[in-house]
Amino acid sequence: MTGSTGEASAPLRVYLVDDHAMFRAGVRAELRAQPGAAGSPDIDVVGEAGTVAEAIAGITALRPDVVLLDVHMPDGGGRAVLDAVRRTLPEVRFLALSVSDAAEDVIGLIRGGARGYVTKTISPEQLADAVRRVADDDAVFSPRLAGFVLDAFARPDVPVADPELDQLTNREREVLRLLARGYAYKEIAKELYISIKTVETHVSNVLRKLQVSNRYELSRWAADRRLV
Repeated sequence: MTGSTGEASAPLRVYLVDDHAMFRAGVRAELRAQPGAAGSPDIDVVGEAGTVAEAIAGITALRPDVVLLDVHMPDGGGRAVLDAVRRTLPEVRFLALSVSDAAEDVIGLIRGGARGYVTKTISPEQLADAVRRVADDDAVFSPRLAGFVLDAFARPDVPVADPELDQLTNREREVLRLLARGYAYKEIAKELYISIKTVETHVSNVLRKLQVSNRYELSRWAADRRLV
């Protein structure tokens, strides 16, 4: 990137928040490799965190241009980071980057102050472009997610809370969505970086809490709530 004087402008400063270290390493490498308008990299990952507490401290100290924010983490997730940082650092832009494309997650993060929401299926080139656009104060969404936001803000009286869904932990929700999409236990374990035995435990908990008896009923339950 170059300014009007022809001198190279400072790269965009990005902070990564995700509880999977391997995923953070991949995103960091990809973003740093993406060429900007002038042909050279224009995005610098200045910090990263795997927990809510680390994220709040790091963002507050470094004041990045854009924060790439995971939605579900064991200790509170993206909304907790947003709620803690937005009031004191309104200039920092947040872009949600999540495996979840559920309506309540998208709406919750946008209502919390995020400028965009993209899923982890996004390509490196698209992610770099999304970061640049959010830094310029644009709103960016993966294609099917924009409809959720338009519906929610067109009908603000419609609650996004679901008492049955609220009883599930963040990890149980992730397992539920992947299971309802037809993922095998082995595929869910790989996607979420957990063991197959842990997947089995989560599925058992979901079935018990939602009082459904099999995968077919669970898929219908999720589809009725637009979770798949």
